Amino acid sequence: MTQRKHVVCYSGGHSSALVAIEVARRYQGDGEIVLLNHNINASVEDADIKRFKREVANYLGLRITYANYAQWETEDQFDVAVKNSAFKVGSTDVLCTSRLKTEPFKKWLSDHTKPGDGTVVYYGFDAGERARVQRRASIMAGMGYRTDYPLALWPREDRTIFSTREVGIEPPMSYGTFKHANCIGCIKAGKQHWYAVYCLRPDIWEKAKRAEESIGYSIMRNDYLEELEADFSAMRKAGIEPTERVHANTFWANTRKRLKVLHVTEEDVQTDAKPCECVF
Repeated sequence: MTQRKHVVCYSGGHSSALVAIEVARRYQGDGEIVLLNHNINASVEDADIKRFKREVANYLGLRITYANYAQWETEDQFDVAVKNSAFKVGSTDVLCTSRLKTEPFKKWLSDHTKPGDGTVVYYGFDAGERARVQRRASIMAGMGYRTDYPLALWPREDRTIFSTREVGIEPPMSYGTFKHANCIGCIKAGKQHWYAVYCLRPDIWEKAKRAEESIGYSIMRNDYLEELEADFSAMRKAGIEPTERVHANTFWANTRKRLKVLHVTEEDVQTDAKPCECVF
């Protein structure tokens, strides 16, 4: 008899690690537990995220299952965009998410599971992301799969862990700057993220600029990265900390108090305030 699969969307972020631990503690021995990850090119995925993924998997005594984009070792999100001559298709379909994550995820499901076979897919959305929970549950149900969201839906009294530090594993160091464990130079991100990239990863900044020039379209809706350099340079000289750990409203309000930033609109602030939407 085929074992039921518990498939954890294991991104390398802290939330996905907590989900992995909760699912393993609840279902160990009751079916196969799969930590499903997509390796991302080392130039844009922090090495400490890769360390974190390994340590949590080792703690659980589970191997990481990889569903990788075929050229992940040599291509990052900008290479994928340039190869396809676009950053997005329409207003929502971001090519790097599709190629690097969604397509390998669907192929892995097709190769290793069947709709309606009892497979449950687990996500790390939290209690403040009910709209995302509903949207993802609907999409996966349409594909014939059940989903669960331990951080959002399991009662607090049923939870067993709230930080990996409880088991001696430090979250990724990148959380000191960025609010997610996805690619540095995120094509879905707003100006607050890109200011951090400008200050901390000039190599990625320059590659993103070259991608915009090659494709002939900007990553963000209203501005090319090159057009933001004067403002970002002024912000850096004024001592504005390059971080996503400060809420967007506060970050930009504090910035405006110290200097006039010409290209930041309310739309930009709202984009920065949104949660990361890069999912499998």
